[in-house]
Amino acid sequence: MFPEYRELISQLKTSDTHFQKTFNKHNQLDEEIKNLEKSSASDYTSKVHELKLKKLHLKEEIYDILKGHTA
Repeated sequence: MFPEYRELISQLKTSDTHFQKTFNKHNQLDEEIKNLEKSSASDYTSKVHELKLKKLHLKEEIYDILKGHTA
């Protein structure tokens, strides 16, 4: 995610608690989505859709933080 910000991401993960929590939550959602996609649960579609929306929101928040540090 955002390879052009790789160095900044590494810095923020150690120096910015909010960024670190947001980044970790994004990764947790990513893992949860992958696990759900492997299963065949009956509520799969709605649950995965909901998680993907949350993940997208976190990704947008991460990007906004990164842009704010480079401006």
